[in-house]
Amino acid sequence: MSTLYSSFNAGISGLNANATRLSAISDNIANTGTIGYKRVVASFNSMVMSGSHYGPYIAGGVRSSTVRLVDERGALTSSSNPTDLAVSGRGFLPVTSSTAVANGDANLPLMLMTTGSFRPDANGMLKNPAGLVLLGWPAGTDGSIGTYARDTVGGLEPIRINSNQFASDPTTSISVRVNLPATATRAGADGTPHDVAMEYYSPLGTTESLNMRFTPTVPGTGASNEWLATITNPTTGDVVGEYRITFDTAAPNGGRILSVTQDVGAPGAAFDPATGEFSVNVDGQDIALNIGAPGSDDSITQMAESFIPVSIDRNGSPVQSLVGVQVDPNGYVKAYYDSGLIRTIAQVPLVDVANPNGLTALDNQTYRVSPDSGSMFLWDAGDGPTGEVMGFAREESSTDVAAELTNMIQTQRAYSSNAKVIQTVDEMLQETTNIKR
Repeated sequence: MSTLYSSFNAGISGLNANATRLSAISDNIANTGTIGYKRVVASFNSMVMSGSHYGPYIAGGVRSSTVRLVDERGALTSSSNPTDLAVSGRGFLPVTSSTAVANGDANLPLMLMTTGSFRPDANGMLKNPAGLVLLGWPAGTDGSIGTYARDTVGGLEPIRINSNQFASDPTTSISVRVNLPATATRAGADGTPHDVAMEYYSPLGTTESLNMRFTPTVPGTGASNEWLATITNPTTGDVVGEYRITFDTAAPNGGRILSVTQDVGAPGAAFDPATGEFSVNVDGQDIALNIGAPGSDDSITQMAESFIPVSIDRNGSPVQSLVGVQVDPNGYVKAYYDSGLIRTIAQVPLVDVANPNGLTALDNQTYRVSPDSGSMFLWDAGDGPTGEVMGFAREESSTDVAAELTNMIQTQRAYSSNAKVIQTVDEMLQETTNIKR
């Protein structure tokens, strides 16, 4: 009778196992349209009851287990939102709860996801519709990313967009090209100076100016071919740079710069003949003035009889407004301004674990590191084993509806067969009961 009852128990375990498989299939089909969903599969394992080879066989039945295939990726689809993000390859986006951020928690809980549709909220934080906030390393004012520990989330912060609505791009370099009259440095010349006004942008985004005056050195006889370049701050009247420029008179470099020197104690940094630049400091702002390298045809010249301003080029721009944000494949969050300035404001690292399928699944297609997944490590996107961060993209569900429907048919048949086993055992037990009659 123990053999017969074991068949009864085996049929029940088969019903339970196939019910578990049907639950997994139901979840998969229900989430066919869920962005970033990872399908669940049910696995069956036989149970063997130990006994003698010559004794009655005791049916053990079947045990079911489920696993979410987190390492399977769905197809990527394009979107119109630049901060719709998906990971192309291995790795996860770090996110946290908006509630924890609002509460000012010192240790933000880390959750992982492979895709998300993020948009700035009222506070400028990139958040998805489920209230999950995108995390990243903040960039410095110069756009550089600092050095952070890769095995902890301590350096990660919510990415905020509103703090970058306005930005200044101060001038760091001005290129000056003029032609100075060769006749002005000959004996008997009147020594008339020539002025060049140069505008630049301050760190506050205001437009300021510098004045560069070229004063010829008039000798008693012959020609000196020398000019004194004096750079003055018109606002204060301070001289911030003073240089003596001597021009060549021999072919093939006639009229080009021969040398640039400074008198002892003259203001301004030393002239660099390799780059043709010297630096001056104006109200704490360093500006490199480029007049051209000695012997170069792209430089200040001394030719003919006329003073001719050729060009004045500067970098920088006034205060500008933010017009958009995008994330590049390496995870750098770049802000775009109306003047054309592009500035890095943060970097989104990719989180990797040894066993992605061991992650603990949470709501909203998020996961948490667990003992089964192994410890995490923060990678730069595109480095190491991780893939790239794709903007304007979302990851579809990994569910294959055709395969799931096929599995459903198989599960239904298996369930019916196990039910038939129980029905047969019941009939046999009834026959055994009828022996007494």
